[in-house]
Amino acid sequence: MTWTGAFGRACRVLLYAIVRGLALTRISPNVLTFLGLVINTIAAILFGYANTSNYGRLFPYAGLVIIGAGIFDMVDGRVARATGQVTTFGAFFDSVIDRYSDVALFFGLLVYYARGNHFFYLVLVAFVMVSSVMVSYTRARAESLIGSCKVGFMERPERVVLVIIGALFAHWGAMAPVLWVLAVLSTITIIHRIAYTYQQTRILDAQAAEAAAQQQATAASKTDGKPQPAKGKGPQQIPSFN
Repeated sequence: MTWTGAFGRACRVLLYAIVRGLALTRISPNVLTFLGLVINTIAAILFGYANTSNYGRLFPYAGLVIIGAGIFDMVDGRVARATGQVTTFGAFFDSVIDRYSDVALFFGLLVYYARGNHFFYLVLVAFVMVSSVMVSYTRARAESLIGSCKVGFMERPERVVLVIIGALFAHWGAMAPVLWVLAVLSTITIIHRIAYTYQQTRILDAQAAEAAAQQQATAASKTDGKPQPAKGKGPQQIPSFN
């Protein structure tokens, strides 16, 4: 077994141990999901309080806090399955809280760049924030129409990992290139999902049109098979004697 395989196995063992421990407490998975938001908000506050003199210290702290929040993101669904608390609302709640967590982190970066008078990166973070929401929205909206839209690379786990990398290595200027990567790949993912949804809806529209044409043809054939009333013979007129 390679060292990477051993590391992965050790991580899985630790994760399963955490899940088993939380399952024994019978804690609600929705509570775990909300705790993840609270911890991400702490990371956002660390971003916002940072400045040019202490960002090399506060950004890595924020990165470590985001890693802690990621543990709750990983275990809430597993705890729900382990305790038989899987619900439709739970999936909805998890998705909504994930969007708030994303926005909170980028909002903290917005505050940091605003306090430092870095207008360009302020605009860039705002663009990344909108793009991260749109990546999720395009998938949710597409799947309400075509069933599945899992195309594209920049999903939430990839975004979180990149933000963690940017935070941990902020002292070496890693956050700026991370923001560029997020902006470009999120935009590509959005365009990919729009194009994919366009292709799939064209197929669905063509199938619907074909089914409608077949229905009309079937209805017309049934009408042609019925006897038609004789022309020129209307109902007999009865004289009135009033």
